[in-house]
Amino acid sequence: MTKAAHLGPALRNLRHQHGWTLAEVSEKTGLSISTLSKTERNQLSLTYDKLVQLSQGLNVDITTFFEASSQPDGGPAKAAATAPASRRSINRADSGLMVATPNYDYVYLSTELLNKKFVPIVAEIRARSLEEFGPLVAHGGEEFAYVLEGTVVVHTEHYAPAVLKAGESIYFDSSMAHAYLAQGSETCRVMCICSTPESALLDSLKEHFGDVRQVS
Repeated sequence: MTKAAHLGPALRNLRHQHGWTLAEVSEKTGLSISTLSKTERNQLSLTYDKLVQLSQGLNVDITTFFEASSQPDGGPAKAAATAPASRRSINRADSGLMVATPNYDYVYLSTELLNKKFVPIVAEIRARSLEEFGPLVAHGGEEFAYVLEGTVVVHTEHYAPAVLKAGESIYFDSSMAHAYLAQGSETCRVMCICSTPESALLDSLKEHFGDVRQVS
């Protein structure tokens, strides 16, 4: 069964494990202290681009924030360094880790694999207007989305909105601000594959937050 991700406790455990203050995490990631504090208290959900920003700033895999407890013997980074080159992941029905946000319900797949080249996600789209969605979002890398169910309207900053039905797909530069909206009253679900190169992410962070320090 799909498990709800405990983002707040996972972030707090990671911070305590490394002895970081909220101010230090804010400096590393570019996220405000208020945002981090509310996230730790489960008063705020982070969008995908903010989760990527958080994981890259702290130099951990995004799945770290979905784990029930921190890993011993060096944690995810050490485990990834010693992982064999030949690896695989099978996702059964109703498996994965879910993150709920105001606009999307994300289910992250293959979460047991750390430091993946791309992130596979199934998302249920809940926002049905730009007013409801808010500002368009952007993050580094490229993105592929395949509509599994319903009708989806994809807004991007440089193109007219694209209406996609089940079985149709879109591939785009995800540093271009974008939003997925559900059309009509039926359930809308998409499979997204997101690639986020570090250089593109850092460029995006610098554009929004000024000087950003890469964590080794």
